[in-house]
Formats: sequence, C-alpha cells, structure tokens
Amino acid sequence: MEPTVGAQNERGMEGDGRKQHSASYTAASGTVAAGGAGPAATAVGGGDGRHALVPLEDFPVLNRTMRGKPVAYLDNGATSLTPRRVIEAEADYYRELSANIHRGVYQLSEEATERFDRARRLLAEFVGAESENQVIFTRGTTESINLVGYAWGRNRLKPGDEILTTELEHHSNIVVWQEVARETGAALRFIPVDPETTALQVDRLDEVLSSRTKLVAITGMSNVTGYRPPLRRIIEAAHQVGARVLVDGAQLVSHHPVDVSSLGADFLAWSGHKMCGPTGIGALYGKADVLDEMPPFHYGGDMITRVYRDHATYADPPQKFEAGTPNIGGAIALGEAVEYLTNVGMERIAAHERALTAYAFEQLSRFPDITIYGGTDIQDRAGIVSFGLGDVHSHDTGMILDGEGVAVRAGFHCAQPLMRLLGIIGTVRAGFYLYNTAEDVDRLVASLDKVREIFG
Repeated sequence: MEPTVGAQNERGMEGDGRKQHSASYTAASGTVAAGGAGPAATAVGGGDGRHALVPLEDFPVLNRTMRGKPVAYLDNGATSLTPRRVIEAEADYYRELSANIHRGVYQLSEEATERFDRARRLLAEFVGAESENQVIFTRGTTESINLVGYAWGRNRLKPGDEILTTELEHHSNIVVWQEVARETGAALRFIPVDPETTALQVDRLDEVLSSRTKLVAITGMSNVTGYRPPLRRIIEAAHQVGARVLVDGAQLVSHHPVDVSSLGADFLAWSGHKMCGPTGIGALYGKADVLDEMPPFHYGGDMITRVYRDHATYADPPQKFEAGTPNIGGAIALGEAVEYLTNVGMERIAAHERALTAYAFEQLSRFPDITIYGGTDIQDRAGIVSFGLGDVHSHDTGMILDGEGVAVRAGFHCAQPLMRLLGIIGTVRAGFYLYNTAEDVDRLVASLDKVREIFG
C-alpha cells in the first residue's frame, strides 16, 4: 500500500475546521512565505513545504489533540511518528504468525523468516549496500556504534593509535570511543568546529588526521543544528591515511538519500524510530571485508555453525552479530517503513524539509530576542532548527509550547560537548518531516508570544 499521492485530506479531528496550512509559496525563492490562505482540504504536496507529502490520516497520532489543541509535532529529531501501515505490519506479525525464524520447519516459521529476510533486503537497497549480508539488525544507532566499538575497536586499536571524532556528535558517538580509548590506550582527538556556524573546519583536517588515525567517527547530520559535514571529502582523506570511517546516520538516513557504497563509509549506523519505524530496531551497515574480520558482539544461539565442549565456530555476517531471537516484528515493520519512505521519495522529503527549514529561519529571524544556533545557511543544513528565546530556559519554553499543542525538544539533546562549545546549557529544537507543513512553523512562531507574555 503506497501513500495516496494527490489525495485530499484534512488534518486532525473531524469538524475542527482547521486548514492544512496558512502560508503561500514563493516560487522564485523556493521557500514558503507567510500570509496565504489554504483551502479547507489540501492536496498532498510536492516538496515545497506548502502541504504535507503524505495524507495526514496515515499517522494516527495526528488525529488526536495535545492539551486540548491540534498536534503540531516538531520533535522529529528525537522520534518520528509512525504510519498506520507500519503499525499494522508489526501487529500482523503477532496476529498471523508470532513464530520464531530460521530454524522452524513449519509454515508459520517459514513465513516469518520470509518477512524478516525481506526487511533486511529492503534496508540494504535503501542505503545502497552491495549485499543484504552487510546489514545487521540492532536495537538502533546506539547499539550499532557499540557493536563497532567492542567488536572492532577493542580488537584493533592499541596505544599510539588515534580515534578522530567531533564535538558535534551525539553522546552515543563520543562516549563509546572514550571507553574504547581508555581500554585500548588509544587517544581521542577532535576535528575543530566553528562555534558560530557549528561547521567543521575541514581546512584544518590535516592538523588532526594522520597515519596514527585508525578510525574516524562522525555524524552524517547534526541532531542539534541539522548541519551536514562534507562526508565524502572526510572519508576520502581518512582512507588516504588508512583509517576506517563510521558514520552516525541516525539523522541522515531518515531525511536524505544515502548510497553508502558510493559514499565509501566503512560503517553506517541508523535507527528505525527516526524514519517512521518502531522503536528498539535499527541497523548497522559494514563493508564485507571489515565484518568478516570482526569477532562477534554477543554470543548465543543463531550466530554459530558448530559448538563443541571447548570451542565454537561462528556463522558468517550478518548472523554472526545477531545472537538470540531478534526483534522480528520490529524488523518487519521497519521494512514496511522503508517501503513507505521509498514510495514518497527521499529526494522529495529532503526538498520538503529544506523548504520548511528556510521558512522557519525566515520567520524566527524576524525577532531580535531569538538566537538561532548554527547559522541560517540552508546549503549545508536542513530539517532541524535550534534556537533560544532571550534568557528563557529551553525547558520553560518547551513546556509552554506544549500547552499550545506544539511538540518540540528542549535541553542539551545528548550533545553536551557542543553545548559547551556554544556557551549554552540547551536549546529549543524543532525538527521537520514529511508530514509537517508551514502551518506547523506558523504555530511554533505564534506560540512563542505566549512565552514572552509569561516571562516578560
């Protein structure tokens, strides 16, 4: 079942009289401008930010209220909403099959195995992997990075080696490497960041990248500012000195087209719950030769070929890294989410988010008491806007927005090193996705007046 492109739809509860958007599109600039009137029921959009890219009825959460008001869901940097068909795909597994995979010789197990394996193929195609055997199911980005840290890092690194990362990273892509460095004697180094734009100072890469560098661990897209580093340039430079590269793709994979084979990354980690899938499921891509040389991460059933009294032999990847019964229903649902996004088109989703981000920058920049962190250059960022309102704590702003039906994320976003670099303790973060529209931005901006009323 594909999203119904071109269908008419209304947002939220029946009879609430709301319109899909309250903005008009400026074709010359490619951005959304305030003030236009939307029809009572609007068509699915084409990626310009005026309309959602999918029927909003696809997302059950958008059919409820929050604090008695229609939901403007802008916390997509943390977790995306889940389409009905993805929910049903997981529920169908438990309703129709509920059997374990791979070793069952009966029909229910065979059908479960077929659906599970199909999901892996869909994920491999989605990120451009050469083989489905390069995609390992995990609980999400955090576990994927831990897998590389423990199965590759602890077995490959030694004193004198260096791990290169950045202050832009989510804690998942810093703390793991702190521990690996502590255990192996390797040193942790950082690519310099411009505190004004939060862009990496890649022209200084040769200051920190050398033959001692064995791994570069870098985000594909900042979860705080939406900044996208020049991955290809960094990966090529890393490979020239013999280093492996891990890309934290938690934000990147869910918002932009990715072809990991062309990109050249050795590892790519991502999560299902940020891309319309369930929580507790994600994946790790690894180059075949790297996965072959890595020992298992966990030990137990389904990752072995033979077990003797004093030793065991292990299966080939990806089974080598998937001990025990996996999250079968979650994997099947994640495959459904991949199909949903593929049917919409990742290029369209990226264009839609760029338009909304540009519109949000434009609207927020009109107010002198708003500070946008990371700058407003849309060329190297999209999908996320982090800001502060005067000296109001981000949590206070977030709670007041909650009362207006606007869901944002407030705090340090698991990125304390970046917060220290910026000299702040937190931000208000709005993240956009395929079901957001300019109306959501307008509601965010209008709700900030409530914050001003309370805090003067």
